[in-house]
Amino acid sequence: MPANPFTLGVASGDPHPDGVVLWTRLAPEPLAADGHGGMPRRPFTVAYEVAEDEGFARIAARGHALATPELAHSVHVEVCGLRPGREYFYRFRAGTELSPVGRTKTAPAPYAMPDELRFTTASCQAWYHGHFTAYEHMAKEDLDVLFFLGDYIYEYGITATNLWRQGVPMPAAEHGVETVTLEQYRLRYALFKTDPHLQAVHASVPWVITTDDHEVQNNYADEWSETGIPPADFLRRRAVAYRAFYENLPLRAVSLPDGPHLALHHRLRWGRLADFNVLDNRQHRDPYPAGAVVDNSPERHDPSRTILGARQEKWLFDGVRRSQATWNVLATGVVMAQIDRDTGPGELYSNDMWDGFPACRDRLFAALRQSPATPVVLSGDIHRHVAAELKTDWRDPASATMGVELVGGSIGSDGDGADTDSFGPLWLANPHVKLYNARRGYLSCRMTPTALTSEFKTLPYVTRPGAPVTTAARFVTEAGRPALNREV
Repeated sequence: MPANPFTLGVASGDPHPDGVVLWTRLAPEPLAADGHGGMPRRPFTVAYEVAEDEGFARIAARGHALATPELAHSVHVEVCGLRPGREYFYRFRAGTELSPVGRTKTAPAPYAMPDELRFTTASCQAWYHGHFTAYEHMAKEDLDVLFFLGDYIYEYGITATNLWRQGVPMPAAEHGVETVTLEQYRLRYALFKTDPHLQAVHASVPWVITTDDHEVQNNYADEWSETGIPPADFLRRRAVAYRAFYENLPLRAVSLPDGPHLALHHRLRWGRLADFNVLDNRQHRDPYPAGAVVDNSPERHDPSRTILGARQEKWLFDGVRRSQATWNVLATGVVMAQIDRDTGPGELYSNDMWDGFPACRDRLFAALRQSPATPVVLSGDIHRHVAAELKTDWRDPASATMGVELVGGSIGSDGDGADTDSFGPLWLANPHVKLYNARRGYLSCRMTPTALTSEFKTLPYVTRPGAPVTTAARFVTEAGRPALNREV
């Protein structure tokens, strides 16, 4: 076994009441150009231990897994037999080498009502645009789960033009081109995952993960590529992108891609407190109406259009209708609230968001209204912090609010940002939008049986390290009375 194969850290994810999935990847030379991390092309046995204490005196589970070159020597261990609602610690051993210790937590028992759930959301971590200082602060919070809402990597070539992260050397030449091959996608994950703050958050809390577009290519929709790649060729690219996504993240075996097909949407239940519906917004969506990302084409309103695909729609609508939890939460890559981008008498919408699929959104809202649970939407994508109320009639500000949407800003994408920017007046012209902030950061939440407190955490800069974190806004939403009540 090569020395120090755990350079990419450890991670856990998808917490169930009786277990979690544990991840690591053997890569003594993580940035080796061939994408294999410096590992010999043969399998290696990796041992794992799960304990109730950080000193590993009380072992709860142990076993072995096989790290194979076909999956870039990644390890995905689905641990079961653990107790619900408990903190655990885990580690791996390969030969004589021992990994860092990770902390994780199981979900509560199915019929338990937890006093609270502390969670955070993150998205859009363009390594080359800034330091992951947001993760440095996030790792210090006492969290139960992290929801990652897309754009774990970016496919663009990294050059002197877009490398804004100060104090780091220019990546090697192989990073200067757009990712297309399996080796290139593997290498891009490795580059991002060498960040110590990202590794620290992975090691401190279980992640629940979905994708947006940059894990494959900007603005893709099913087999449609915005750069005109023929569908058959694009599906081959999607297949290797999904393969690298699986290899580098704490996902269960059910998410091992079958060619260009990735089983991604799933439901996480946190006792009777919340049902979390984790959505896939890219793989099954219809193409952009009239081929335009932003417009107001009548095609938008075609009732057959879907952002989810028929199978995922049925799964989601059946699930949210049946929910008896206090909170009905949707984790989605793109913004769900209607945002009219024309501040005059006309209308203009981004078809990349749920605005491109208003009939599908209407069907979803109808299903949500059939459950007593309070709807909450968690989203990312736009590199801005936004808080919005979800209305039964978007054109009538006085209409009933049926839920709230919390959009977390980016971890690093777009650099330092500002408190506002040229898009601020556009978004705030929509009266259901209660916050717009263009800084980097994340969303930190405390959910109880009676209220959801959401804090939008921001940083003044990320192009250089060491930024402090502040709470730009705090909202309270009462269970059964959806609204954004601002405290800060």
